[in-house]
Formats: sequence, C-alpha cells, structure tokens
Amino acid sequence: MLVGYARTSTLDQLAGIEAQERELLSAGCEKIFREQISSVDVVKREQLAAALDFLREGDTLVVTKLDRLARSVPHMHELLKRITTKGAALNILGMGIDTKTPTGKLMLNILGGVAEFEREIMLERQREGIAKAKAEGKYKGRAPTALRKVAQVTELRAAGVGASDIARRLGISRASVYNILKSDRVPGRARV
Repeated sequence: MLVGYARTSTLDQLAGIEAQERELLSAGCEKIFREQISSVDVVKREQLAAALDFLREGDTLVVTKLDRLARSVPHMHELLKRITTKGAALNILGMGIDTKTPTGKLMLNILGGVAEFEREIMLERQREGIAKAKAEGKYKGRAPTALRKVAQVTELRAAGVGASDIARRLGISRASVYNILKSDRVPGRARV
C-alpha cells in the first residue's frame, strides 16, 4: 500500500498542503496523513507518528519532498530506520528516490548530506553578515514584538481593559503587558 504524508509549516499554507495531497493522490496513495506544523517545532508531529505506525511490511511511505518529512540528516536516518524496520520503503517524489532499491538508498544519503551542508554554509554566511553589520554599527536586531505594541497596550489599559484581555487581543504574553505598563515606555510613567 502507498501511504502519503503531507506537511506544511503553518496553517496559512493551505494551498501548499492541498497541492501535496493532489500529488500524493496522483502517485497512487490510498491513505494520506497530513499536518500543518513546523518540522523543527518541539511539538510532536502526531500525523507523522500515525503514518509511521500505520505502515506494514511491503508498504511505501510517499512524500513530495524530503523537507516535508525530515528536518536534518540524522532525523532522516532515524525515520528511514523506523520505516525499513517495518519492512516498508520511502519514496520521495520530487527527487525520484525510492529506498526499495540500493541506488535509492545511496542517493538519499548523498542528497541528504548535501542539503545539510548547504544549510550549514547558509547559516555560517548569515552569522558572518550579522557580525560585519554589528561591527559597522548597522545591525540593531529585531525589536521585540511586545515593544512594538506599547501604544496599543497603554490605550487599552486606559480604556479599562485588563492585562489578560490585552495580552489575548494583541497576541503577546501577560508578562509583556505588565512589563510595558511598569516601564518608562509609557508616557508619564516612571520606571519601577
């Protein structure tokens, strides 16, 4: 049986997950597991776990792209071990890789290593760029989200809205609301 797995990083990517599902259906998948969650999120990817549990001997787990499944080469190896231990295989449509064959297993390892290498190079360049910008006094970093909402927090508080309700409305923590209210960022308020 061909078992599909589709994932996007956010709930906003509805078209992306629907496109993956169409591709998996056209590849012949009889059952598809889907979720909209970051692969690096600490939250367990429940649908991935369910798909792996569902696999039986002779089945193939099908994904459209490797990054929809694994977040790193070690993670890919861990997942591949779980799949092969069950007597199942992995098929990555976008790469034309099927681990039922020795060549497919080799290509998966090579491409996974290259992808991890590229990611590390990109992160290294990013760190170098930030260090250079800091040295030139051009890098300030991103302003904390809550600090961008000082005016809204003070306006809502002045209207008699409670801290918990302010936090919920503005999408920030209650602690951030209290920090803003007690800071010198509020006009006419001395820092405590």
